[in-house]
Amino acid sequence: MIKVTDSAAEHLLSLLEEKDFSPEEKGLRLFVEKGGCAGMSYAMQIGAQNEGDLVIENGKARVFVDQESLTYLDGCHLDYIDALNDSGFKIENPNAARSCGCGTSFEPASAEKAPEYDPETMDGEVCGGNKS
Repeated sequence: MIKVTDSAAEHLLSLLEEKDFSPEEKGLRLFVEKGGCAGMSYAMQIGAQNEGDLVIENGKARVFVDQESLTYLDGCHLDYIDALNDSGFKIENPNAARSCGCGTSFEPASAEKAPEYDPETMDGEVCGGNKS
């Protein structure tokens, strides 16, 4: 199951209101696609529920996840962080063997093989070599 924190739900409702969308009609579509510096990327967009989606609710806020993405996202936490140096939706994913420094991509954990990286040199580095 995916957990949506109260902070993420509140921000999503605020975002829907700002865009003049009804939370009954739209929600946050959370999905995974190939790409990014670690192999798989998280993606999000405002949209409507599709047939077969898992629907996660926190109050009136709804998050939609397709079945293929659920393979990579099951058990994750979706939060919203508002910090001085970094704000936005953040995903804590127990299915990731490693994540890039910016948190937008990850390498899926696999029971059959070891990760193709050196945790001493790669895990937590900033994507694209931007050291900030």
